[in-house]
Amino acid sequence: MERIHSINPARIAWCCADQGIAPETLAAEVGISPSTLSKLLDGEDNGLTFGQLTKIANYFGRGVLFFMESEPVNEERVHTPAFRTLANQKPELSAKLRVLIERVERQRSIYLGLREELEDVDFPQYAPPEIPNTPREAAAIVRTWLGLGDHNTFETYRMALEKKGVLVFRSNGYNGKWQIAADSPILGFSLYYEDCPLIVVKKQDADSQQSFTLMHELGHLLLHKASSIDDETDMYSHKGMERDANAFAGHLLVPNEFLRQIKDSERPADATGYDDWLALYRRRWSVSGEVILRRLLDTGRLTQQQYAAYREAKANAAPPPASGGSRMFRHREPKHIFGDTFVRTVLGALSGRRITLAKASTYLDGLKISDVHALERHYAGL
Repeated sequence: MERIHSINPARIAWCCADQGIAPETLAAEVGISPSTLSKLLDGEDNGLTFGQLTKIANYFGRGVLFFMESEPVNEERVHTPAFRTLANQKPELSAKLRVLIERVERQRSIYLGLREELEDVDFPQYAPPEIPNTPREAAAIVRTWLGLGDHNTFETYRMALEKKGVLVFRSNGYNGKWQIAADSPILGFSLYYEDCPLIVVKKQDADSQQSFTLMHELGHLLLHKASSIDDETDMYSHKGMERDANAFAGHLLVPNEFLRQIKDSERPADATGYDDWLALYRRRWSVSGEVILRRLLDTGRLTQQQYAAYREAKANAAPPPASGGSRMFRHREPKHIFGDTFVRTVLGALSGRRITLAKASTYLDGLKISDVHALERHYAGL
């Protein structure tokens, strides 16, 4: 089989170092003989087949031509400031998560490019309100800005943000290039830009968990005007910017007027019954019992001992059964991953003959052509 000999091995070595993996690990991940890769990196010009080079390119989330350029890698050109911010916050990020961040950035660039093509379409513009640094007051202003009502779901929160010019992606629950692994502690990240910032939320079994992550990331965008990546410990942090983002999310999702609907006299004596006590409000606001209890704790209506008892009961409870899934509605998955604004923009560009059907398929998570048409019909029926 014909081999490519114009490969720059220094670029493969740079990618390995950048993602913190050994060449032997790369060889095992992509199914290439370790000796073949070792000889290439040592300067022995044995080359690789196009298929082998493609596997390496896909693993690192780059194009094949990236590894055939002769000049050294310019890290500032390869990694955006937003990417470097996230990588510096969590140096231990997995290779797959680093690739996902870059893939998300490219998807945002695609959206901006299509937005410029569709000049006759009125796209939402990001123009956040002026807010104070205090999370409680900021949350009240932002609730009004988003136009939030008394009953919400993750999707209504998401749509409210999209209408204000924020793209919201949610990782896919299925294994693939848009998934945040189930065993990863990362719950979400945000990319700050003055125009069209973006939030990515990890797919969770409960929408309430996603709602808090969404508003926590929004807090970073609005309060700190900064990109951020957050894991489970950040969602409980009492320090610095994470504390502020948590307080902002709590006040936005459960403002004081919501708390007045809850009757302390109905609170069970046993902390194991707290979730049942708060079930109506959890569904109505799409938040977890944890978030409501933390707000009650903040206002002095719950003691630290009662809250600790609840946390202990949750920790000792059996985990909920893993949710299954069906892919019978594969054509709708891009909407779940990229949101309504992104998908409508791609379909609008396709309808206006600004992009080809093949391009639309690529932008929409590699949908089959038949599924792209099914997605068009789905939107036509809305």
